[in-house]
Amino acid sequence: MSNGTNDVSGAISNLFETVGKLAQQQVELLNSGIKTATSLIEPLGKTATDLAGSLLNAFTQVLQSVSSAIAPKK
Repeated sequence: MSNGTNDVSGAISNLFETVGKLAQQQVELLNSGIKTATSLIEPLGKTATDLAGSLLNAFTQVLQSVSSAIAPKK
């Protein structure tokens, strides 16, 4: 009878160990996904900021050109 009890106890122990490992792997996978998403978003944010700055500079140059064309010449 004790051999059967040990088998059940060992099986339950192995089951909990396996469930724990699976949970740990899922957490590690989630962390890896977050790090990957962050590394992808960071350059996109910089690119968007650079693009906005370039568009603003282009708009400013257009306004200066229009202003100089309209301004009376001496």
